[in-house]
Amino acid sequence: MTSKPHNTLAAERRKARHYGMQALYQWYMANAALNDIEAQFRTEYDFAHVDLEYFQALLHGVPAVVDELETAFQPLLDRQLEELDPIERTLLRMGTFELRDRIDVPYKVVINESVALAKKFGATDSHKYINGVLDRVARQLRETEVTASH
Repeated sequence: MTSKPHNTLAAERRKARHYGMQALYQWYMANAALNDIEAQFRTEYDFAHVDLEYFQALLHGVPAVVDELETAFQPLLDRQLEELDPIERTLLRMGTFELRDRIDVPYKVVINESVALAKKFGATDSHKYINGVLDRVARQLRETEVTASH
């Protein structure tokens, strides 16, 4: 098995997160079946340069533990969970999932990628909010890694 160069894998993961965020937003807003959403995305978008396994891990992993994810970040919010913008809520779910379940991904990468998606899809300053909340989630879920990096 040949491994891909780091920058290729990073680009494929970035696209997986991009589509994953859109698919999870669709699941949240339309309450559609995950397999239907996945089939739709794989039909409508070119997945040649997408980390399909990572996309599937996000799409199927986040909804499977959504209550646990929200329990992890809810105490860190400055507002009620229901008051979050749907994009913010989706990104916080996804980022918390990655911080919790994908320890193969450095916490700084998770936060940076979530912030980038917030800048692209979120409201004007939502990237600052996402950054602040996920930074606090990382301190809880990855205390050793965060402490070692400071």
